[in-house]
Amino acid sequence: MTKKIDTESFKQFDRLRELRVNHRDLDYLIDSLTHDPMVDQLRLRRLKKRRLVLKDMISQLESELIPDMDA
Repeated sequence: MTKKIDTESFKQFDRLRELRVNHRDLDYLIDSLTHDPMVDQLRLRRLKKRRLVLKDMISQLESELIPDMDA
């Protein structure tokens, strides 16, 4: 009897890891830029918006990975 490996789950975990790393990197960048008085505020707002999009993507993917349970 052979067991079927769910490769889609592995792909989702890899994608989740990638999104988390990108979110963390953006977090560090935003933190360092906020201490710079000469920072372009438009760039900073765009980076924060991108970080928020990444957070939403992470939340959605985490939700998909949680198995459905009967109440």
